[in-house]
Formats: sequence, structure tokens, C-alpha cells
Amino acid sequence: MNDKKQFDSVKYRNEYSAKAYDRVNLTLYKGQKAWITAQMLQPGESLNAYIQRAIRAQVVADGGDVAAWDALAPERDT
Repeated sequence: MNDKKQFDSVKYRNEYSAKAYDRVNLTLYKGQKAWITAQMLQPGESLNAYIQRAIRAQVVADGGDVAAWDALAPERDT
């Protein structure tokens, strides 16, 4: 029997995500997620990316400063 521990990629991803990301639980009425996915997403865009883009756009529309938002997610296209 092999005494070496096998690398658990799911555990690794979960641990990394817990350190690197904040989570927000969004609750939608039945059908709204499918509607957003079908109607609002840009080609190849994830629902998460769409929500982030919408939040940033709303902050800008409200006159807020998004420099800190952009600095916290430098790999994100703005």
C-alpha cells in the first residue's frame, strides 16, 4: 500500500478560494438566473463576471470611486 498522501485538488481549490475570495450568496426568483444568462451576458461571460460588471457600473453611475475596486481585482478587465 502506498503511504504517500494523494494530492486532493478539490481540497486545494477550496482552501485557495477561502483565502483569496469573499463569497456573497445571491438569491433570485425561479427563472431569473436563466433569464440573466440568456439575455444579459456577453458572449463567453460568466454570471459571476456579469454581476461584478453590473455592481461596478452601478457604483460609477452613483458617482462612486471604483479605483479601490479595480485595485483589488487587477486581473479583471474594466
